[in-house]
Amino acid sequence: MKRLAFLITGLLFTCLLNSHPWKPNHYVIVDTDGGVDDMKAITMLLASPDVRVLAITVSPGALSVEKAYTKVRSLLNSFYHEGIPVGINNDVKFSPKNFPLALNYAWGDEKNIIPESAPDYLKLVKSIITTEKTKIRFVCLAGMSTAYSSLSEIPEFSRQVKDIVWSVSAAGADDSFNYSIDKKASVKMLKQEIPVKLVRNMSDQDEGIYSIQLTGSIQNTRTVYAQKIYGFLTSDESKDHPYSYSGADDLVPVFIHYPELFVNKTAYTVSDCTPANIIGIRESILKILSGETIDRNQVIKVIPADPAFYFNDISSSVSEIINRYGIDEWTSGVIANELHRHLGVFAIIGVKMGIRAREYFNTGVDEFSVVSFAGSTPPLSCMNDGLQVSTGATPGHGLLTVINSERLIPSAEFTYLGHKIKLTLKPEIADKISSELKEINFIHGLDSDIYWEMVRKNSIKYWKELDRHEIFLIETSSP
Repeated sequence: MKRLAFLITGLLFTCLLNSHPWKPNHYVIVDTDGGVDDMKAITMLLASPDVRVLAITVSPGALSVEKAYTKVRSLLNSFYHEGIPVGINNDVKFSPKNFPLALNYAWGDEKNIIPESAPDYLKLVKSIITTEKTKIRFVCLAGMSTAYSSLSEIPEFSRQVKDIVWSVSAAGADDSFNYSIDKKASVKMLKQEIPVKLVRNMSDQDEGIYSIQLTGSIQNTRTVYAQKIYGFLTSDESKDHPYSYSGADDLVPVFIHYPELFVNKTAYTVSDCTPANIIGIRESILKILSGETIDRNQVIKVIPADPAFYFNDISSSVSEIINRYGIDEWTSGVIANELHRHLGVFAIIGVKMGIRAREYFNTGVDEFSVVSFAGSTPPLSCMNDGLQVSTGATPGHGLLTVINSERLIPSAEFTYLGHKIKLTLKPEIADKISSELKEINFIHGLDSDIYWEMVRKNSIKYWKELDRHEIFLIETSSP
């Protein structure tokens, strides 16, 4: 009987260790050749909270590796995902096509991007494979060279990669441009033991996947990812090019999230996946771009965005804050201040800092450890409440450590997959906030209702005025 109880306890403990309400279902490494359909595919993968893009590699195909790297890095930087690493595969002997549309359309600001500084793809893939313990999907939006070299050179690859999702033409793999980039690698990868999912394009649709109605709906989806794709669809470079609206590599994110929209025929380890529901695919693209692929909360379905739901002094600022900084910052700010039991400036700073760190790595909550240097003395320590809510790194999860030292500063270190960044509130902003709080305290005292009313007023002001992309100094280092 004791042995049975022990086994049951052990089983329950193991289940708890292996389950997590915040954990995304898809951890991916993406290989791309810089095609414009890849831009849409990568953007959709980044948009979904149910996907974690661990790294991106570039290989030749639509563009050279140098051009493709520049496109990808500029795209990630435009979303403030500077922490997603990008590696280059220089081993493929293929003359890039440099398709005009792919070459001329800018994914982001391409200035000051240096391809020569990019890490080697094999070193990058190995570091991710050996650091991330969750099984990984390898997403091929180009040829099979990167996957084949990784399988050959990295022993852990075959154990850690659960499947390979490869975009091919509507006619199938053999007739695919991606197949022709490295035929030897393509043949080898279709015969090895890791399951391969061939996702066929829908380039033969008359009006394309991105119909006028879908494009209009994307325009009305107020996320940075939706606006990126809408900007492409309506740009001068793309609006008269039929390939812009067809479903090619950008069907891969749809398949990853909603495989039931495809007809799957499997032989041995290879599945041929043909899109079968164009209406469902269009609806799914909107779900992905809006971030509605999972439920983000644990008790309530949604934090209201209706200004009428909030107290009068903040209701007029609700829409402005959401439009400027996004729903994640708003939601975290609401919860943090309810937890904090008053609207506090440094609690808001903690929220903005935590969201910025998540943005940098493109993570969800509860996915990295945090060390706060704000100490345990108010008002500066109020920052810790904002950090907890915005990152999910709480003392209960063992992911938040608060340092008490002689010199307390509004700063925190965030460690994710072997990489560490430190965010510090710019000194001039910190000094201004602290001086204002000291002056209010000196005049009115902590026990005065006027003090807390003025603190609340200041908190709303700074919530609206302080852009998280401008108020922090960011230092990067190895842990």
